[in-house]
Amino acid sequence: MATSGAGYRRPDPLLERIALAPPPPFLALSPSGDHLLEVMRAGLPPLEDLATPFWRLAGRRINPKNAAPHGPRSFVGLALRHIDTGERRELPLPPGTHLGHFLWSPDQTRFLVTLTSEDRVELWGGRVESGGLERLLDAPLNSVGRQPVSVLPDGRTLLVRLVPDDRGEAPVRPPVPPGPNVHDSEGVISQVRTFTDLLKDPHDEALYEWSLRSRVVRMDWDSGVVTPLGDAANYRRFSPSPDGHWLLVSRIERPYSYRLPDSHFPERFEVWDLDGRLVCEIAQRPLLEEIPIGGVPRGRRQIAWQTNAPSTLLWMEALDDGDPKREVPERDRLVRWNAPFDGEPEELMRIEHRCVGVESLEQPGRALVSEYDRDRYWYRSWICELHPGGERRLLWDLSVRDAYSDPGRPLSVVDPAGRSVIRVDDGAVYLSGGGASPEGNRPFLDRLDLESLESTRLWECDPDCFEYVLGLRGRRPEILTLRESPDSPPCYRLRRLDNGAPPTVLVQHPDPAPEFAGVKKEIVRYSREDGVDLSGSLYLPPDYREGTRLPLIIWAYPEEYLDADTAGQVTSSPHRFVRPAGPSPLLFLLRGYAVLLDAAMPVIGDPENMNDRYVEQVVSSADAAIRYLSERGVADPERVGIGGHSYGATMTATLLLQSELFRAGIARSGAYNRTLTPFGFQTERRTLWEARDTYLAMSPILFADQVKRPLLMIHGEVDPNPGTQPLQSERFFDALKGHGATVRLVTLPHEGHGYRAEESVLHVIAEMVDWFDRYVKG
Repeated sequence: MATSGAGYRRPDPLLERIALAPPPPFLALSPSGDHLLEVMRAGLPPLEDLATPFWRLAGRRINPKNAAPHGPRSFVGLALRHIDTGERRELPLPPGTHLGHFLWSPDQTRFLVTLTSEDRVELWGGRVESGGLERLLDAPLNSVGRQPVSVLPDGRTLLVRLVPDDRGEAPVRPPVPPGPNVHDSEGVISQVRTFTDLLKDPHDEALYEWSLRSRVVRMDWDSGVVTPLGDAANYRRFSPSPDGHWLLVSRIERPYSYRLPDSHFPERFEVWDLDGRLVCEIAQRPLLEEIPIGGVPRGRRQIAWQTNAPSTLLWMEALDDGDPKREVPERDRLVRWNAPFDGEPEELMRIEHRCVGVESLEQPGRALVSEYDRDRYWYRSWICELHPGGERRLLWDLSVRDAYSDPGRPLSVVDPAGRSVIRVDDGAVYLSGGGASPEGNRPFLDRLDLESLESTRLWECDPDCFEYVLGLRGRRPEILTLRESPDSPPCYRLRRLDNGAPPTVLVQHPDPAPEFAGVKKEIVRYSREDGVDLSGSLYLPPDYREGTRLPLIIWAYPEEYLDADTAGQVTSSPHRFVRPAGPSPLLFLLRGYAVLLDAAMPVIGDPENMNDRYVEQVVSSADAAIRYLSERGVADPERVGIGGHSYGATMTATLLLQSELFRAGIARSGAYNRTLTPFGFQTERRTLWEARDTYLAMSPILFADQVKRPLLMIHGEVDPNPGTQPLQSERFFDALKGHGATVRLVTLPHEGHGYRAEESVLHVIAEMVDWFDRYVKG
């Protein structure tokens, strides 16, 4: 029975108040470490903000009225807090605007912000000493693409992308199409994943060009003088070299595609001088419609400036035609090209597996180069001298899934040119890690000597809390951390590394939901029948009495592993501050349920065929969790609900149809028919035609005639996530209803893959609570 038109629902007042609690501000250190930037975040926006008209073009969602991405306000206020003096200064935003981008000048005495209003995006700036904001340009910015402004190393020259003066009105769709839309293929293999919001016809192409076309100007921050650079075009990138003498420019060109987003459109890369004159062409990338599944484009890719060199371009080139299945001794090579770009590019090194990153160190000419072996889920990083034949030393060689062996990631600083580089002090770098262990995460900070490659532990989180490193305080021997515990809200602290002095409390967040103060959390470990160790975070209500069997909610998301050892690792902490956000399953704790969050659902095997045993493995993992909590006397095995979001929703439907473990389920924004994603999904590498039985077994819609338990499905009506279009839930609902199932489908207007509007979030909470109260607890 349809119930549309019933209006938005609200949960009980307690859950509503918790859901609407204002979010804490976001804090970040200035590059110098002198100030904390405090960014006030908006709470749940009204649905009206999401209902603003927008265009869906080439994988983008564009607000044509203000030349910006479509979406509600996220950041609505700014403040600067001086760390040493504690002085806090508000930076009021003009009425009717919200914050977009924030940039520091290289000397960090000034900053830039983009402010978005209903009909335009503007560039404003401010000085740290005086505070306050001033408009720098009267012309509106084009903020549809990447960041619309950048600062050159001199700290006064800006590059700004503006709406063209000759833009005119948007093209009007003709009442009668000029002809049919025709798609051709002439024997070329083109296997692409399922994308959304694509171009559909010539009018969409015209709207896309009208929206993305921009003019670029060079502006003097001090005098306000503006100099045009080049002609208006669909520019993707305008990046100054570290010495500020050259510009790396790329722009999108035709032909466009109706099957791919604009990240795959043809792109031309050039170097310009600061007056907008062409110096050289670097690459002319074609339409990327023939990339093998899991592969990379042929030719030059990831073209970027080497951040610790004055004016050197780096890029990668595939030696296997971008095909991961092709057997070759080396898959990639790393190439550089030095200014003035009149010689030949130089090969720096060849790399055995796929090159996935080049991170510059503060030391000129040195970088951390990383490669990924997809056959083993393996990661290697090298310390390299970036010149032909340069020394290369192996730093790390480990599984990407082995959290217990994770050495941490190098911390960066901003150099005088305003570029992010890995900080090096006396020949050593700093590593910040999660500290995963069987007892839970204990984040740490290490000092790694680049000569001996030995690490020294500088700091580790105390065992009774959860505290992690946010960043280094410039060049000082201090770090900014965020600390929390089950009974203490997140608190920003400053810690010294040289003398063991007690930390300085900078900002203490208030408790948004005191009702959760007594919630009990622990990491539980158990095993499934094949011996694989599993874990999850068990939450019990504040008033829980030992030995009481409660209705249980399991919320999970399957993940893939090569072996049982890494699949069984614990990657959470029992000492986090427990407060829900949005339509969180933790809200069930205040309704008398036990909640097992992030319950491990590993799918283990060879990456080429591990999904052949997907169904039996997720069923076995769910059964192990229920048996363990039942034997402990915590859960009533006859009253268990299952839920998940996205891939977790697919898992939920599978468990309801392929087992008798659960009383009911909640599936949010899921995919239920894998034949609609025929060229792969998640980490599945095979096509539907190569693994027909697996695709069908992982398609719950094909088992709708075996329905056993009630299912609530929720889906955003404009879900852009590849593979989870709303059609997935609509067709699955029809199939279940056609076989007499107890099923309810709630589609949320103007919502995407996640749910953001106040009306939507409150409605989802009410639906979820009512569903499990009726079919699990009742």
